[in-house]
Amino acid sequence: MFGALRHRNYRLFLAGQIISTVGTWMQSVAMPWLALELTHSGLLVGLVLAAQFTPVLVGSQFGGVVADRFRKRNVLLATQSAFMVPSFALFVLSASGHAQYWMVVLAALATGTVNLFDVPARQSFLVEMVGKRDLMNAIALNSSVFNAAAIVGPSVAGVLIVLVGLPLCFLANSVSYLAAVVALLLMRDLPERVTQHEHTPMLARLAQGASYARHEPVVGMLLIAVAVFSLFAMNRLTLLPLFADQVLHAGPEGFGFLVGSMGMGALAGALTLAFVPRFGADPRRQLWMAAIWVGALLEFSISRVFAISLVTLFVAGYCQISFVAASNNRIQTITPDHLRGRVMALYAQALIGVGPIGATQAGLLATLFGAPWAMAVGALIAGAVVLAIRLLTPAVFGGPIASSTASAPSVGSSQPSART
Repeated sequence: MFGALRHRNYRLFLAGQIISTVGTWMQSVAMPWLALELTHSGLLVGLVLAAQFTPVLVGSQFGGVVADRFRKRNVLLATQSAFMVPSFALFVLSASGHAQYWMVVLAALATGTVNLFDVPARQSFLVEMVGKRDLMNAIALNSSVFNAAAIVGPSVAGVLIVLVGLPLCFLANSVSYLAAVVALLLMRDLPERVTQHEHTPMLARLAQGASYARHEPVVGMLLIAVAVFSLFAMNRLTLLPLFADQVLHAGPEGFGFLVGSMGMGALAGALTLAFVPRFGADPRRQLWMAAIWVGALLEFSISRVFAISLVTLFVAGYCQISFVAASNNRIQTITPDHLRGRVMALYAQALIGVGPIGATQAGLLATLFGAPWAMAVGALIAGAVVLAIRLLTPAVFGGPIASSTASAPSVGSSQPSART
């Protein structure tokens, strides 16, 4: 229980992340709001969000190569420092009244570009701080911080925007990264980086992560499952406003409660995994979480009672974080050290990078057939894919991690075996 907190380096890391993640969520409210003030266009606001997440989809494998090539703490020191620049620029521009829409898009693109290096390094850095034994606990605690910050950060940002104005949100986010940088600088006794062969061509190194995922069935199928759920079942910011307005007739206050209910469920799911880390290594429980998640989304799609909708979203949030965190844990546990950065880059692409595509398809379906049909169709597709994976590759959701025996393809070196 909370075994990851036994490690000094992880305690420092978590403290820094608590502060910087609240700042990140504050900017997640302030940036689209600034774009809306400048353009009064929902489409242009959506393009800002797309600019922020597209680099992760397109270039995360480069970030994975960097994470595997250099010491991860050094990579994170660079990325956490770089995050300050676009945030501070938006503070200066918005405070001086010189902000223009293209500047917001450029800042979003810069943030996304830093993210493509930050996410693989940050995800694969956890195991270096806590080891595989406490990895699930560390992932769960990180998820708890993320979801708690998702509740606190936007609320604080809303108050600041009303009381003192929008620019302070950008300044707060920029300053918050100092906590993460200081935490990284205070770490000590980290493991040495696995030696990489300098003469391996860049394209070959890029291909190694994908080749490993293709030959390791559990890792590959979990990545596919995460990508499918991200595409079809995790579009709450696209569909929930439509449900609140057109289906449940609950208005903006109802929309806030719907998002909050799902966030509280996700926080409860993350805390459950923090208290009982073995749940995150149980493939059968992960299958049940996927099934209940699909069922909750289907129930939400047909509900016309606000209280029932709140309960089903709480359940969906709980199952969502349980499924995603378990996938993260199992993928990192199986993947060999010398490939972990590149494989976690694939994970970032599956979970985050496909977000703009998922939001687009959900919005299109909602426009054509209505939000309930968009939610139901997405849930059914995700459920069908998980069922197909269970039938075609039983080890993914029906057997222990050790049941996988595939190894990484040879790359002509003496790197550690990828056999699990």
